[in-house]
Formats: sequence, C-alpha cells, structure tokens
Amino acid sequence: MMMMMNNGPSPILSEAGPVMIIGSTGFIGRFVTEACIDSGRLTYLLVRSRGLTSPPASKSSVLNSFKEKGANIIHGSINDQDFMVKVLREYGIEVVISAVGGESTNDQLTLVEAIRAAGTVKRFLPSEFGHDIDRADPVEPGLRMYNEKRQVRRAIEKGGIPYTYICCNSIAAWPYHDNTHPSEVLPPLDQLNIYGDGSVKAYFVAGSDIGKFTIKAMDDVRTLNKTLHFQPPNNLLNMNDLASLWEKKIGRSIPRVTITEDDLLDAAGEMRIPASVVAALTHDIFIKGCQINYLMDKATDIEACSLYPETPFTSIDECFNGFVAKIVENQKLVNKQQAAGNNNGIIIPNRKQEALAIATCS
Repeated sequence: MMMMMNNGPSPILSEAGPVMIIGSTGFIGRFVTEACIDSGRLTYLLVRSRGLTSPPASKSSVLNSFKEKGANIIHGSINDQDFMVKVLREYGIEVVISAVGGESTNDQLTLVEAIRAAGTVKRFLPSEFGHDIDRADPVEPGLRMYNEKRQVRRAIEKGGIPYTYICCNSIAAWPYHDNTHPSEVLPPLDQLNIYGDGSVKAYFVAGSDIGKFTIKAMDDVRTLNKTLHFQPPNNLLNMNDLASLWEKKIGRSIPRVTITEDDLLDAAGEMRIPASVVAALTHDIFIKGCQINYLMDKATDIEACSLYPETPFTSIDECFNGFVAKIVENQKLVNKQQAAGNNNGIIIPNRKQEALAIATCS
C-alpha cells in the first residue's frame, strides 16, 4: 500500500524506523525525546559539537539521562549539509523531529536540503510547537521569528518532503510576558498580571502531552502533510480563569494588575531579545486572540482531540496542583521564607532574578 504525497507516492513508515531528534535538551525537546524513548523507537539525538568546550551541566545531565534510557548521541551540526546527508543515510533515519530554539530557525533550511538529498526520511516535523504561523500575525519582533518559520514551511513543501506541523498552542503554566519562557517559573504569588480585560481565551497544554501527541502523530498516516492543532476544550481558559484557579489552589486572593495592550506593545518595541519576542507573542495571544480567531477550515487542518479521543490531555487544574506540590517540596526555599517571617508556607518567586529552574506541568 502506498500513501500519496503532494509530489508523488511515499512508502508507509516502518513500524520501528529510526528517529532523529534535534534540540533534545531544550524545553520542548526534552518532552519529545522522553516520549520517543518511552515508545521503544530507536532514537538518535543530534547534539551540537562544542570543540573543547563542555556543554552546560544541566544539559549534560539531561543527555546522560537519555543515554541511560537507550538514546544514541551523534555530535554534529544541522548547518553541515554533507554531514547531515551522510548521517541520515548511514543510520537509515526515517523520522526527523526538530525542536531547535528560535535563534536556530533558519538553520533548518540547510536541514531541509539534507533531508531531501538523503532520501531516507519519510516524515519531518520542523520546530514549530506553538501557534499556526500561517494564521498568526504578531507584531515585531515576533513577526520576524514567524517569517523565518514560514520560510522553513515553504522550503519543506517546495522540496516535496513529507511533513507534520505541530501547533500545540500555549504551555500549561502561568503566561508571563516579561520572562523568556513561562515554563521556567512558578505562577506568581505577589501579583497577578492580567492582559487587557482578561477575557481572551487560549489553549494550555502540558509539556508531557506535547511529547506524547507528537510521537503519536509522527507515524500516523492521517497527519501526513497536515497541521496538527492541540485544542483540548477543558484547557481553553482566559487570564481571569487562570487567576481564579491559582487563587483557589493556594487558598488566598492575590492582587490583580492590568497589563494593557499599550504596555505589551511598548515591551515588544524595546527589541530586547528574547523578552520582546515573548511580549509580542503575549499580545498576539491575549489581546488579538490568535489561538481562537480562526476556523479549522483548511484541508490540511486536523485536531488532536478528534484524532486521538482515547487519549486525554492533562488538565490545567492538574498542572496547577503540580506547581503547588513543587512549592511544598522545595524545603530549602520554604525554610528561607519562614526565616524571613513569612508563615504562608508558600514561596514567592523573585521575578526580577533569572527564572527559577522549575519545569512546567509534566
């Protein structure tokens, strides 16, 4: 049996064809890699060569954990087309999943050429894992990043490479507009910033679900040359909903502060990368409603809940339970707060410092 691509037939994926993941130590990449290894697939992780420089300790720890679970590490760069062609052919890679960060988006253009030349890859999932970039229209500097991602999409389609675009929408965490990633800090306990009037809704998805559904989709014939949207209806909430839920979880009210549209546009206009990118995307989500202001009316649109009705998404309620548990578990910070005379038993994140190394709902 043959599946049809835009430019001709393509064989169905082997049941256990090798998978290569690029960007495995990043936030999204970690969940995708975990899910891939847990699925039993032969998993290769492309890790950037650093010469004599060792990778940060946190990344080394993550990679060692993946190696212990059976992942195979390949050192190299997606910028080296000849190397990538050789590796893809040598290991018979059938699926490539890219989870590179925004600064490496354009590097995927070389990867696309390598995939096309190698001839082994039967599905490519580029680094998207957010909004539908062909529909969303953020202000700068978010628009620049989206234009780069659009270039990658068009190169994939022009090259006739079988693809699946993953649009998982927002991370299941409190959406800070002034931090690099909402997953890196706990929800606030000093004040709750509400964007606009707080009524615009968005979809929130746990990191583990992003990994789980990505791996399910990479072999699914129904997602071939499709855009897969994650739209769990129970996780469709606005800022006011999130604030009330968090207050319920911690058992007390928190002052709410309105962050206006102009506030977000001013932050985006400062062009501080990546903070201004986050502000631009926050504006697109919670002011313009980029996750809910369109219909699923394209032939290439497909939705994860309807595709996998037997597999539930983790609820935002469960994720917030996890945040509370992490606060309680961190005894060192609890003791510090108590020594300072705070008897709430809850840690207040210091948002003026670097983001705390606490992962989002898993």
